Amino acid sequence: MALTLFNTLGRELQPFKPLNAGKVGFYGCGPTVYNYAHIGNLRAYVLHDVLVRTLRRRGLGVTHVMNITDVGHLAGDNDEGDDKMVRSAEERGKSVLEVADFYTRAFFKDIGRMNISMPTVVCKATEHIPEMIALITRIEEGGFTYVAGGNLYFDITKFPAYGELARLRLEDLKAGARTGVDENKRNPHDFVLWFTKSKFENQVLVWDSPWGRGYPGWHIECSAMSIKYLGETIDIHAGGMDHVPIHHTNEIAQSEAATGKHPWVHYWIHNEFLVLDKGKMSKSAGGFLTLQSLVDAGYDPLDYRYFLLGGHYRSQLQFSYQSLDGARNARKSLLDRIKALADKAGGLPDFEGSDAPGGTASLPVSLIEGKAGDYRNAFDKALDDDLATPRALAELWGLLRDSSVPAAAALSVAFEMDRILGLNLAEEVERQRAPGEGNNGANRDLIDEIEALIAERAAAKKVKDFAQADGIRHTLKERGIILEDGPRGTSWRQG
Repeated sequence: MALTLFNTLGRELQPFKPLNAGKVGFYGCGPTVYNYAHIGNLRAYVLHDVLVRTLRRRGLGVTHVMNITDVGHLAGDNDEGDDKMVRSAEERGKSVLEVADFYTRAFFKDIGRMNISMPTVVCKATEHIPEMIALITRIEEGGFTYVAGGNLYFDITKFPAYGELARLRLEDLKAGARTGVDENKRNPHDFVLWFTKSKFENQVLVWDSPWGRGYPGWHIECSAMSIKYLGETIDIHAGGMDHVPIHHTNEIAQSEAATGKHPWVHYWIHNEFLVLDKGKMSKSAGGFLTLQSLVDAGYDPLDYRYFLLGGHYRSQLQFSYQSLDGARNARKSLLDRIKALADKAGGLPDFEGSDAPGGTASLPVSLIEGKAGDYRNAFDKALDDDLATPRALAELWGLLRDSSVPAAAALSVAFEMDRILGLNLAEEVERQRAPGEGNNGANRDLIDEIEALIAERAAAKKVKDFAQADGIRHTLKERGIILEDGPRGTSWRQG
């Protein structure tokens, strides 16, 4: 069975075929770093992680690009309200860049604690203004823009395919035009490519441009940065369902207007909301939950990852502490079963080729291709069916409960499955089984602190803040913790 994905463009399951043999270009919408990510935001990044791991398991080379929005995202996605970054800076008495830096580090700390793999490329909007200006110039040269009130707008009536992703009809958009939104717009659904007249007086991040000194609209950043790192057509673009009607719709219009290539993105993947009793979780509504909120309540970040894997990404997922308790108990049971199998097998298997997609333990082929292999094949079929992680988890449970599967083979395949699920099963069991060896000589609180700092260091290196990365290494060294960078990532030991 080939990998099939539900493509929002077309609203159907489609076999995945990369544009270039053996390679996948993937752009996943990243955070606007004006506040902590809430646990609903993190659902998208677990999806992106599972998708990338699945593609790599299929032997595909994946270039995963994630943006960091640190300018231009207004409170309303349709150019209404204040700049989220400026408003956050004013509330906190900090500069915009100080706020962006703080919440960028907090975001990468969170995804590190949830064992979400780092993207291949992390790109900040403020570091790609020239690329945005160049792309806007191409759009303008194509006749898709107009200037009004000091701002440069995209005219959606010049792009007949506008709204295809969200199934919006251009005639309906014009007929249902709202008033009192932005008097400069010819059509209320037109959108700003470049602001030269700020929405409010104290916009602090501005740049020179052919249209005057100002700053970019939010939508243009993703188009400009995806084209820079992935080319003018890309395989997959992913994000939350809330991006479909405005942000992603506008991205398509401006990208295809600039390049003349249709489709710009071949597969659009969107995750549904995490919902509370009062509805969709959002920062604007106040009282949102962060990952640290869950940790403070006694949960491991991987408990929350397990909870998310238990729901299909295209279904709304109801959050409650009762359901999170169930996920915590289930993950603990998984670890208990693996520990029991490790005792039966005389230890955990040593892996070969663990950096390659689908690396397996050093076991006879006959063991892997027997009953354990059947579970592995069923696991792969579940993932091939639009990343059906609830079914994939069920296959893992079936494997671990099946007493007819030899313990060593069950462990080998379970850890292979965990390359996709990302629950760190082998590492967690090893840590609990050998409390006096290596890293495990530290208590759990210290381990969590060290691993959070390692994640923060990785994030700093991604955004080229090597001074911060070196500072974290030095701080840990002073505490007797030695970091060692290798092809599998960063490990640590007490020195």
